[in-house]
Amino acid sequence: MADTRIWQLVDIERRTLADQPAQLPAKSWDAPSLCTGWRVRDVAAHLAFAASAGFGTVVVELIRAPGGLDRMIRDSAIRVADVPPGQLVASAREHRLPAAPGRHERGRPAARHRDPRPGHRPGPGPGPAGADGRRRRALERVWERNYPFYARRRLAGLRLVATDADWAGGEGALVQGPVAALMMLAAGRHATVPQLRGAGAARLGAS
Repeated sequence: MADTRIWQLVDIERRTLADQPAQLPAKSWDAPSLCTGWRVRDVAAHLAFAASAGFGTVVVELIRAPGGLDRMIRDSAIRVADVPPGQLVASAREHRLPAAPGRHERGRPAARHRDPRPGHRPGPGPGPAGADGRRRRALERVWERNYPFYARRRLAGLRLVATDADWAGGEGALVQGPVAALMMLAAGRHATVPQLRGAGAARLGAS
């Protein structure tokens, strides 16, 4: 799939993600997300920042946050998170994303925090028509690339098989489940392990 098409799909999924926190009650905005140390509002703020930040802004934020890219992503999100939820949702919805901010189209996904959903509930949420195809493509991309997730290395000895799409990767003990749950696992999140089945899933659950 051409890179321009990939980023069009990223844009669609980003807008879908922006709509999810809009449905949350006010108290949930300060609840922990699946990212350690991140509130739901911090994740929503990151989506808004990543969609709007230009190269210059990213450089400035990197200078302000010694400790590397992960620290910059965290600090930039937290810095702008404490505004009304509606403002964060509107900002995340507002910006279209022709390419990842601060990098060319062949760059890695922007969400280094490894939580593809700005919510605190584990498990895939509803999506518009075509969402399953986007999740499958996202899983392929995370699996095929190394940095920053190193999915094939971390999950060596496991055979991942999707139950709702034509996708499989790796060799070894079976880990079977929905694409969205496998995507979370490949990205370094174990919150969806209870949705997975097979000898390999049992091994993950025990780790």
